[in-house]
Amino acid sequence: MSADTSPSAFFKAASHAFSETIGSCRARPELVALLCAQAFDSFTQNVALQAAGAPALACQGECAACCRLRVVATAPEIFLLARFISVNAAAFRERGIMLGKRIADADQAVGGLSEEQRLTAQHACPLIEGELCLAYKIRPLACRGHAAFDKALCLAAVRGEAVEAAISTPHLVVRSLVQNALMAALRRAGLAWGLYEVNRALNCALSAPHALEQWISGEDPLTKARIPDFDLIEAAAILDAAATA
Repeated sequence: MSADTSPSAFFKAASHAFSETIGSCRARPELVALLCAQAFDSFTQNVALQAAGAPALACQGECAACCRLRVVATAPEIFLLARFISVNAAAFRERGIMLGKRIADADQAVGGLSEEQRLTAQHACPLIEGELCLAYKIRPLACRGHAAFDKALCLAAVRGEAVEAAISTPHLVVRSLVQNALMAALRRAGLAWGLYEVNRALNCALSAPHALEQWISGEDPLTKARIPDFDLIEAAAILDAAATA
């Protein structure tokens, strides 16, 4: 009998794998890095399979067009970015890049905006420097899952022009499956599992020295960065249904 390769089977397997990691590593400081590495590897490997034979992508990591969109991420992704920023703060300061201030300013400017409002604001992500992402290797699943086929159309769409830029469906689907599987595992473990606006969440994490420890203990130090259009009750019902499908 052939193995079940359906989206439902993938979700269940990925969620189980995340739960195993949480169960064996919850008390270890590298939990966040391990969960994110697992999520990113799962996304990369599976999107390559799902997108086999599709047209070539325009996105090659040297374009910041979509980096004016609202980005949402899970807590592990936020804490991974926050650690990267803290560890490299001095090196960035030497280059004149004040990431902490950039993030605080971005939070004040666009942290509470809706997806549509954020696009209208045209405010670049504070991690962008010279059209390049300073944290590209650990960028969130949301960034990985937004992959366009036509750079010119993508740029025009982000500027608000009445054009439609085709986005890779396999990237969107795999991103959603991996993200949902991670959230389901976090929820089962009693960890804050919602989605957060990246600028505001990073500002929360960087402003609270013990935010990661609070999250691991079951608190939610990123509460004020939750996106209002993500209904936890509705999302919980969807994840429960997916787990039993």
